[in-house]
Amino acid sequence: MNDPNVPDLTMPRPVRDSQSEMNEVVLPNDTNPLGTLLGGRLMHWIDLAGAMAAHRHSRNYVVTASIDHLDFWVPVHVGDLVILRSSVNRVFHTSMEVGVKVWVENYISDDCHHVSSAYLTFVAVDAGGRHLPVPAVIPESEDQRRRYDDAGRRREIRRNEYERRKANFR
Repeated sequence: MNDPNVPDLTMPRPVRDSQSEMNEVVLPNDTNPLGTLLGGRLMHWIDLAGAMAAHRHSRNYVVTASIDHLDFWVPVHVGDLVILRSSVNRVFHTSMEVGVKVWVENYISDDCHHVSSAYLTFVAVDAGGRHLPVPAVIPESEDQRRRYDDAGRRREIRRNEYERRKANFR
């Protein structure tokens, strides 16, 4: 019998339940000799922000399975504030596509710019590393429905590319 005080972790959840925001101030140890943010540091932050959304949605451990593509549109400097916003776009069975959008805010000059966007795939796992089913995600807004539909198309592209790489792996 189900305990009414214990949430049902298999029930579909709205995208808003996974939405996460992470903020980082860029310090000198985060930068290259030119004083701009290291790409690898930003990738690390993107992975963390994506994992927060995946954890919130699945309510389980998650591991990063892939990241699609990353462009760095504008430089980020020492002292800037980096804002990372993430949410689950779509659930497949044990995996989730999470979108992360990165902004840079210079609070001195009061301007904000889009730095990068990424799509990551996370897999829910138990403590032994075994894959776990993930509850479906419910898109509520038009933008969330668009991201949900786009995630299905990206999954097909990822699968085809994975098969191509696998065939060429030696």
